[in-house]
Amino acid sequence: MIPAGLRKWFAVGSGVGLEIAGPRGSESLRVSAVRVRPQGARILGGFTVEDFQHQPAGAWGADYAAFLGKLGIGHVAANVVLPRHEVILRPLSLPGVSGSDLAGAVQFQLDGLHPYSEEDVVSSWTRLEHSSTVLVAIARGDTIQRYATLFAEAGIKISGFTSSAAVIYSALRLFGATPPAEILAYEAGESGVEIYGESPAKPVFSAAFHIHAQDGELESSELERAAAQASAELRFESAPAIRPLREMLEADPALPYAAALASACPRLCLALNLLPIEQRQTSSPMVWIPSTALAVLVLLAAGASTALPGFQNRRYLGEINAAIAKVQPTAARAAAIDREIDLTRKRTLLLDAFRARSKADMDVLAEMTRLLTPPAWLSSLELNAQQVAVAGETDQAAILLKAIDASPQFESSEFVSPPQRTATGEVFRIRTTREAGRQGKLP
Repeated sequence: MIPAGLRKWFAVGSGVGLEIAGPRGSESLRVSAVRVRPQGARILGGFTVEDFQHQPAGAWGADYAAFLGKLGIGHVAANVVLPRHEVILRPLSLPGVSGSDLAGAVQFQLDGLHPYSEEDVVSSWTRLEHSSTVLVAIARGDTIQRYATLFAEAGIKISGFTSSAAVIYSALRLFGATPPAEILAYEAGESGVEIYGESPAKPVFSAAFHIHAQDGELESSELERAAAQASAELRFESAPAIRPLREMLEADPALPYAAALASACPRLCLALNLLPIEQRQTSSPMVWIPSTALAVLVLLAAGASTALPGFQNRRYLGEINAAIAKVQPTAARAAAIDREIDLTRKRTLLLDAFRARSKADMDVLAEMTRLLTPPAWLSSLELNAQQVAVAGETDQAAILLKAIDASPQFESSEFVSPPQRTATGEVFRIRTTREAGRQGKLP
């Protein structure tokens, strides 16, 4: 495994990524080509074939070949991102399982991860770097064969079929950067929205939600609801703001770009490949000779620049450590004082909040007394930080909801049960929301 500090120096190559996107039966084929160097990736171009399965394979295959020929990368085998609804993704936590036993442990649990018959299943798995989690991808065998046959008819070289989560995870780490511990991103399409996330509790998360765009824009409330469900699955301590995947990867469309990065640098990306080994194609080995020679020269230069000043760096580090040891006791005392100050501040805020709660409850009682004037009378009143429930009797219960909602302290009043007529009036039970509690002003 290549260390993160040296990974970007091995990021050299050209790649092509394909994404099969859209609703089942009318999928589009998105194509993106990139050139990768240690300084970063550059998009060479891209195009889209609409409803490609219902068009002659030879026609769009010729367009694809002409596109790669114009860029001078006709030898490159493409990496394909399958539609999210065609792939089942399951993260397995296998702590303590060694590499030699890992395959058996995954195979032992595989039958319980999918609803398909054993004869119609294709699976692939890979262990996430520095983690006990294994990401398992499962698809129907006839689906894989159908797409493989279609690309073969079009004359397109395919190196593998993978999932969106695998290429996103790899793209975020390709150049040795450490992504944030908590990630939440979405990719919108015609068939819905896919949300991708990472958290300390769940290293990889991917789920599709049936949210449709109106006039090219997603309904914000629907997206927020889907983000809340994803955040609950990821168990965020404080959920980050959800971002479009194209902003996170700085590419649009994002998924074929991420797949192209995996095509260019397969050894630096997750090895999650659902295409059978005998059907996989690779680029010509001769193409890698210039890139390999360049990488070797870069590594030699980096090693020389690191080794020459090594002695001075070690001596300087020793002096720094000695200086740190001198000020460490003072820093520890300052940290202890900061903790005591923070604890005192939290206790003060808690006491203030309880005092404010008492006053707010008295205000509610006073407001209810003002609103429910004779001949109305109450038999019970229950209140908490969020709601108030009252029960009693009056001559006309229907007008009480409007009167209570007219108060700035209440909203969304409703009858818990329909008013009941008695000999002296109507018995009612009303529940209303406290405006201060809804806005988080009460403890």
